[in-house]
Amino acid sequence: MLTDLLTRNRDWSADRTADDPDYFTGLAAQQAPEYFWIGCSDSRVPANVVAGLAPGEVFVHRNVANVVHSSDMNLLSALEFAVDALKVREIIVCGHYGCGGVQAATEDLPHGLADHWLEPIRRLARQYSVDLSRSTNHEARRDKLAELNVIEGVMRVAETPILQRAWANGSEIAVHGLIYGLRDGLLHDLNCTISRGHLHQEVTS
Repeated sequence: MLTDLLTRNRDWSADRTADDPDYFTGLAAQQAPEYFWIGCSDSRVPANVVAGLAPGEVFVHRNVANVVHSSDMNLLSALEFAVDALKVREIIVCGHYGCGGVQAATEDLPHGLADHWLEPIRRLARQYSVDLSRSTNHEARRDKLAELNVIEGVMRVAETPILQRAWANGSEIAVHGLIYGLRDGLLHDLNCTISRGHLHQEVTS
């Protein structure tokens, strides 16, 4: 399988070079993405592909269920680099419907270390239990919980000292919440954008 992967890589590289001889030279010279994407590790949701962006246009951090932990040094390091070094001005927290991590957080089954990682989603499920109970089935409740997880992630990103410092210094950074539909390939705006400390949120129960 590794041999097949390397062959595919060589074919891809040759195709890109044939289309644009300077493609890799340009990528190697500079990294200047417009977006920082915090997404799920799910293999079906690659950031630049679903957003229709080329390599180099989006700086990416991914984890199981796109959870924003205030103590996640990996995410915080990437966020700080995106804001301070890359001067990214659009931050996107993106979840997706049919998320396996959200499903695991709602199951009464052991999942090892994932149980610790997914605890914030379980807290959201308890916090919004009344709203979630209005959904007609398990799938609908999980999809609503996936939306709530994105909205919570947007707020947690906005609360970081990294964003608070950047806004205090006058940076025009916006944090957006999107969710991706596996069945239709569409991104949906959850209307929870935060910019310069102002929250614009419309959450439908």
